[in-house]
Amino acid sequence: MRIKNSAILLLVGILLFSCDKKRVFDEYKSVGSAWNKDSIVTFDLPVLDSTKKYNLFINLRDNNNYPFKNLFLIVAIETPSGFTKVDTLEYEMAKPDGTLLGNGFTDIKESKLYYKEDVKFKGKYKVHIKQAVRESGKIPGVQALEGITDVGFRIEQKD
Repeated sequence: MRIKNSAILLLVGILLFSCDKKRVFDEYKSVGSAWNKDSIVTFDLPVLDSTKKYNLFINLRDNNNYPFKNLFLIVAIETPSGFTKVDTLEYEMAKPDGTLLGNGFTDIKESKLYYKEDVKFKGKYKVHIKQAVRESGKIPGVQALEGITDVGFRIEQKD
C-alpha cells in the first residue's frame, strides 16, 4: 500500500510540474540559514531564443526568522559582451503585523518577485544577486540576513 501511495504522489507531482509551460529557466541556490552581505548568488543562464520575449523573476524562500518588512536586493545582469546592468530593488516581504507574504503552508514561504518583462536575450548571460538590507538609521548593511534560505531566478516565456 505504501508503494502504491508513493507512486500516486510521484505521478501527481510530475503532472503539476509538467503543466508549467511558460518556464524556461528556474533554479534555486541555498544561502544557508543567513545570507551574508558579501555573498553573491550567481546564475549562468542558458542560451535562449533571441526572437522571443521573456519575463524575469527573483524567487526567494524565507522563514519566520526574517526580521524585516522589506527586502533590498542588488541585481546585475551581465551580457555576453561584458556590459553589466545593475538594478537596486525593494520588495515587500511581510504584512504590517509581521506575517510573511508568499506561498506556503508551513513557516517557509516562497515568494516569486517580479523583476523585468519583455526581455530579449542574445547569447549567454549571467545574473548576480546580493542582499542590501540595512537597519533603519544605520549605514552599514546587515552582515548576516536571517530568514532567507534560498535565492532563485526564473525566466518565463512571454505569451
